[in-house]
Amino acid sequence: MMVVTALLSWFLVGLFVRVSRARGWGQKVRQDGPQTHLVKEGTPTAGGVPFVLAMAAVFFPLYFTGHGGGPRELVIMLAALGMGVVGGVDDLLKIRSRMKGSGKTELLAREKFPLQFLVAALFAFFAAPLAAHELVPGFGQLGDTILLTLVMVGSVNAFNFTDGLDGLLSGVAIILLLPLLALSPVSALLVAALLGFLWFNAHPARVFMGDMGSHAIGAVAAGAYVLYADVWLLPIAAIIPVVAVLSVVIQVASFKLRGKRVFKMAPIQHHFEHQDIGWPETHVTMRFWVVTAVATAAVWWLLGGRP
Repeated sequence: MMVVTALLSWFLVGLFVRVSRARGWGQKVRQDGPQTHLVKEGTPTAGGVPFVLAMAAVFFPLYFTGHGGGPRELVIMLAALGMGVVGGVDDLLKIRSRMKGSGKTELLAREKFPLQFLVAALFAFFAAPLAAHELVPGFGQLGDTILLTLVMVGSVNAFNFTDGLDGLLSGVAIILLLPLLALSPVSALLVAALLGFLWFNAHPARVFMGDMGSHAIGAVAAGAYVLYADVWLLPIAAIIPVVAVLSVVIQVASFKLRGKRVFKMAPIQHHFEHQDIGWPETHVTMRFWVVTAVATAAVWWLLGGRP
């Protein structure tokens, strides 16, 4: 089914690129971002929509015929779709505002976070009893539910901040999910869908992922590690997303408190792209993939060579 998912994703993403270009659904590039990104103005965005649909289109027939795993997989898939919808609303607003030249450009943080917490809390409520062991000793299911809610929200936003370079998030997600392919059908389908997407997202990207894709990836990563490995191993495998979100927090806090920036730009991937550092975009992507591979290998070792 991975082959079917990869091919379906490849087809749907390619179709999406053609339709997007015909309709002018292009990404607006930040003028204060890396200067090398200005040539990307007008590249279709929201490419996560077709690969998430491809993953869901294969998963549900498998699940309802008894070949898509048990309740753990359904919980992970529904969390991915729920978070994907939140991100998809953001994508829709960005596209509409660009087409009309005005209007609401994105969900504000005060609008997005409550929706993320709602989806995360529902995930945590159903996922906590399915976890292999008590996650917060002494606090029971309530403690586990609170922890999983925070982990899910944190994961979704960390993976969202990791997007921004051609192929970066796709490659990071594929690598860190590899240890769980044999156990989690949803993880396997996501990896396959990302391979189809990466065909068009590799440098120079013909389509950008958008928030629906990054939100769905963060949800699957959190769900799979919580239910099949160990929640405390997720920050190790996802070291790049963790550093990305921390770089944003540090940058904002430093500027507000001290009036100074710690990084040339944030998230961290753009710091290395800055002209004062000078890493080409492809070097940043490949080196971050390498870091993820080393971290994921450490997780594999900590799991005893198998999930």
